Amino acid sequence: MVAIVDYGVGNLFSLKCSFKAIGEDAAVTSDKGEIERADRILLPGVGAFSDAAGKLYESGLGDVVKKCAADGKPVMGICLGMQLLFEKSFEYGEWEGLGILSGDVRPISDVIPKGLKIPHIGWNSLDIVKDSPILKYVKSGDFVYFVHSYYAANCGGEVTSTADYGAPLTATVQQGNVFGCQFHPEKSGDVGLSILRAFCEV
Repeated sequence: MVAIVDYGVGNLFSLKCSFKAIGEDAAVTSDKGEIERADRILLPGVGAFSDAAGKLYESGLGDVVKKCAADGKPVMGICLGMQLLFEKSFEYGEWEGLGILSGDVRPISDVIPKGLKIPHIGWNSLDIVKDSPILKYVKSGDFVYFVHSYYAANCGGEVTSTADYGAPLTATVQQGNVFGCQFHPEKSGDVGLSILRAFCEV
């Protein structure tokens, strides 16, 4: 079973429907025991980093996710959920993340050419730079759907794919049993479903 962590932010219903579409059991839950008993953990997220991080820490669910990751359980963050896995974010200040992955989260305006719209919204192709279990059904050139103004930086060793938006932006990451997608698999059609399916096979 996949536990979709409910800490007050994220496309929870869409994600649950996506797992149902691939025949996998998933539960939206804020119950710490249920999360710890799950086979895999999915950390969603939309909105502001500071608000989401605050809710994770206040609820104690951040510590549960960290424990599950440390115990070797497969964990995947999506969009803001991926960003929360890193050490810190510089989104309107400086905020502490979960620190499961090395690196930080910075504005895409730091690296993309002036004139490109922010947030980066829409379909972009992936460039796979390193093998990863969640990408086993995906090839370079496959398109996925992004909505973001910030990206994971200073995490080169963990980057498994990028997407070009005037500059190569981190699209997926992996460190051991911990994975992340900056884009939304649940909004990325068959390609996105194949990534969720691969995560369920880790």
